[in-house]
Amino acid sequence: MPLWLIPMLYTVASVTAGLILPRFEHAYFGGYTENISVGSALAFFSSVSSGMMALTGIVFAIAFVLVQFSALAYSPRLVIMFASSPTLFHTLGIFVATFLYSLAALVWTDRGNSGRVPLFSTLLVAILLIVSMTAFARLVQSLNDLQIHNVLQVIGTRGRSAIRMMFPLITDNAKVSPEAIEIPLNLGPPTQTLTHSGAPRAITRFDLDRLVRVAQSADAVVAIECGVGDTVVEDAILLRVYGATRKLPKQALTRAIHLATSRSFEQDPKYAIRLLVDIAIRALSAVQALDQIEDLLRRLGCRQLQGGYACDAAGKIRVTFPVPTWQDYLALAFDEIRLFGAASIQVDRRLRASLIGLSQTIAVDERRAAVQRYLDHLNLGIARSSFDDQDRATAQQEDRQGLGLSRRHERA
Repeated sequence: MPLWLIPMLYTVASVTAGLILPRFEHAYFGGYTENISVGSALAFFSSVSSGMMALTGIVFAIAFVLVQFSALAYSPRLVIMFASSPTLFHTLGIFVATFLYSLAALVWTDRGNSGRVPLFSTLLVAILLIVSMTAFARLVQSLNDLQIHNVLQVIGTRGRSAIRMMFPLITDNAKVSPEAIEIPLNLGPPTQTLTHSGAPRAITRFDLDRLVRVAQSADAVVAIECGVGDTVVEDAILLRVYGATRKLPKQALTRAIHLATSRSFEQDPKYAIRLLVDIAIRALSAVQALDQIEDLLRRLGCRQLQGGYACDAAGKIRVTFPVPTWQDYLALAFDEIRLFGAASIQVDRRLRASLIGLSQTIAVDERRAAVQRYLDHLNLGIARSSFDDQDRATAQQEDRQGLGLSRRHERA
């Protein structure tokens, strides 16, 4: 459901309640009245309705702060994460509902000069006011989420969730599957090609089960040409179909590739690492960001990465798709931070601690060798840097705090 519909639903519900409940109360429960004066009740309802409008303005101000601060201090990619918070839209909806129903209660107070104050409507307005204050307090608390350690923790948590859902753990006796697969040979020319039409969109996920069923129905192989996280433009090739006995339905193929205006975490652990790297090189928080990056890489290192194919029940490959390799994850996680922090002793020390930690915890030989190559590259960069001998020796120490707690004084 689009987020803008949330306050609209609150509006419709409050208008409906304002038209029905006071009339029902007046017709069947007219004898139940609140023991306060009409003037006090009118003042109460007027204050609540006018106060809700003021709080609504504050909500927009907080939203502006969230968006601007996250874009300028961290990364423009984070804007969508803060601006699309359901809490913000629910709070706005609660304020609107309280405003509208307090107006309805105001209209039905002293109806026909009866001198009566409706009991249930008064209680409902009071309850809505309490809920509004609770929602407002929670919204103000969300400003605390802008602290750097909270932002990094939220991104890391989403990345860990994606890794846990997508990649199974490597068991002791399990063989590590290949991290990429080529399209099988001798398939001949493609029988069908699907291209993107429209504005640029980011690929958020693939419905592989749907594609396998569609491909199996025509004894075909579907080769997806784009990867999760890619942005596709006009006429970009989405997939090719090989060996089909008939033309596959275009609508079914299109629905299997989910597009959105921005990337998501659902099938894209790279997105979490991408955001963390953005923060590291933009907000000068590389050491804190590397805490989360190292944790994500450790989890990836002990899991079966996708092989880039999906099979039917008989074990025949039906779908192939691009997947990142372990080397791709390492490049995304470390290359930019290493380059932007080349003149920082603190960044070099924290990078060394991350790489040594990975090499000690990863059991797959090929992955551990790739980490060692990165460590050798880091050593080479330090050796060629403009540091003097003392700074070079300091940069070659392992320190998980960057600067503050050296763990090793020899070159790893």
